[in-house]
Amino acid sequence: MTDAERIWSLIGFTLFAVMFYLLQPILTPFLVAAALAYLGDPLADRMETAGLSRTWAVILVFTGLSIIFTLAVILSVPLIGRQLDLLASNIPELLESLQHNLIPWIQQRLGLPADSLPLAEFKTVLSENWMTAGEVLTTFWQQLAGSSLAMVGFMANLVLIPVVTFYLLRDWDVLMAHLRDLLPRSKEQQVVALVQECDEILGAFIRGQLLVMLALGIVYAVGLWLVGLELALLLGLLAGLASIVPYMGFIVGIAAASVAAWFQFNEFTMLIWVAGVFGVGQMLEGMVLTPLLVGDRIGLHPVAVIFAVLAGGQLAGFAGVLLALPVAAVVMVFLRHAHSSYKQSQMYGAQQTDETEALTDITDTLPDNSGS
Repeated sequence: MTDAERIWSLIGFTLFAVMFYLLQPILTPFLVAAALAYLGDPLADRMETAGLSRTWAVILVFTGLSIIFTLAVILSVPLIGRQLDLLASNIPELLESLQHNLIPWIQQRLGLPADSLPLAEFKTVLSENWMTAGEVLTTFWQQLAGSSLAMVGFMANLVLIPVVTFYLLRDWDVLMAHLRDLLPRSKEQQVVALVQECDEILGAFIRGQLLVMLALGIVYAVGLWLVGLELALLLGLLAGLASIVPYMGFIVGIAAASVAAWFQFNEFTMLIWVAGVFGVGQMLEGMVLTPLLVGDRIGLHPVAVIFAVLAGGQLAGFAGVLLALPVAAVVMVFLRHAHSSYKQSQMYGAQQTDETEALTDITDTLPDNSGS
């Protein structure tokens, strides 16, 4: 790139960052709609290849996504609400068991004084905060409903997401063609190659990993329900959501489910059954789900995933969380190419290495005159 091109690129990037920061309050529905359109575009393309028009293909995909989302909300929200109520009712019993069983056992084994673990104060604080959690949600909803402007904005976002999703899904290929047409002709092939690599990683991660998370959540919830755990659905969903980071769902799920099983049954054999459920889920993830749905094309390290989500939330709130993984995937692609270019650059010493090897080859071909 010339100096002028670098300057204009820097100006364009700066303007984009400023606009994103200023428009952040209204970006969430558009980002959600773009993510849904990106997820549904391959299926619409397959239907279009099969002979349907783009509009009918989009209508079928959009209708299917709407039905799935509606059924998920109708079926899951009441169940999750009952699970949360059950958890709230079990917290006092859990704290009593900790105070009379686990804490004395720890103190006896470690030789700690009786007042070294002040569970009574912790119990009071936890109970007060848990009881006020529902009040916070109630207050939030009352303020939202009491403010006509806030309520209108909330409902507008709900209506805006499906509308924008439909139009983006219908015109997705057209938008991609226009963006490609805007690229400088000298850079088109290189940029398209980078974008295709980013799309491969994003498609494998977003489409594949979301399906893996959903499948694991169902497997864990059904397995824990068969074991007889009362909080099976809540713990299964928690483990499924945590599976966005490899092995995190297994660690979080088996720890939380083991604690819940111990305080519900107080039997060691139930811990073995819980471990068996998560062991089966882990084997399914490693041998079936991940190879089939994700493959080995992600290239995102688990630490990079955690850092990207936390950094996105810190920098741009919920919109930053939505953009965190796509941006991380794109950054990883650019870093990979930058690393390859650096290894071939003069700064790294590749040119000197090549010259040294060439001189070595020439020296090896010279006759040996050491005996003369």
